[in-house]
Amino acid sequence: MNVLLAEDDEIQRKNLKNTIQQIDKYINIYECEDREEALRITINNKIDIFYIDISLKNSSGLDFAMDLRQIPLYEFSFIVFLTTNVEYITQSFKKVHCYDYIIKPYDAAEIVDMTKRFIAHSENTKSAPRDKVYVIFELIKGISLKVYVDDIIFIEVKLRTCMVHTVNGAYKVNDLGLKNILKLISCYNIIQCHRSFAVNVNHIREIVSIDNRLSEIYFEDYDKSALLGYKFKDTIMEQFK
Repeated sequence: MNVLLAEDDEIQRKNLKNTIQQIDKYINIYECEDREEALRITINNKIDIFYIDISLKNSSGLDFAMDLRQIPLYEFSFIVFLTTNVEYITQSFKKVHCYDYIIKPYDAAEIVDMTKRFIAHSENTKSAPRDKVYVIFELIKGISLKVYVDDIIFIEVKLRTCMVHTVNGAYKVNDLGLKNILKLISCYNIIQCHRSFAVNVNHIREIVSIDNRLSEIYFEDYDKSALLGYKFKDTIMEQFK
């Protein structure tokens, strides 16, 4: 399970983290204190449970939660708000459809019980069959192509020309930038690794350093490679491991 704690008070965030880790040491817990960092973590990792402080650093936890609901992957995710004031709770239920809220200071037993119920629910639904996720690309006017997201190996964009490399071959898509194509795909497995590349971490075979700013990514059963910039290296390596 991956849990995100969006809380700008470091002491309270650490206490919350310690409480959740008592449930299971293998729960992955991500921490942040503002909306921008929360969104970065959310896009680069598949988060199962969100604990969000209503008042984040330089932003609103409610705004971050509303951002989440615009991402298909998180449309129905578990969101729990953390607050010292209940006046925002009605608004949060109406706008975000959060699961519940917790009044500060935290009650450890309440957090443990709630998190365990989330985990149990997720485990019960893991075995349910799910339709394969796909995206539709318009190759040229009048010709569109369905590509299953799991089949995408990597994406390369040069001068608004996008090459989508898949297990079934490479396809050229015009007038689509990397930012827009990642938004269109909206999959936590496909992560930007360079200003011109995004990769499906599930297909990575090997990462080889070229110098202190650049590496090269090689894939299983595919003869082409992608570049990895130093700004994205930590995120990619974390997922790769």
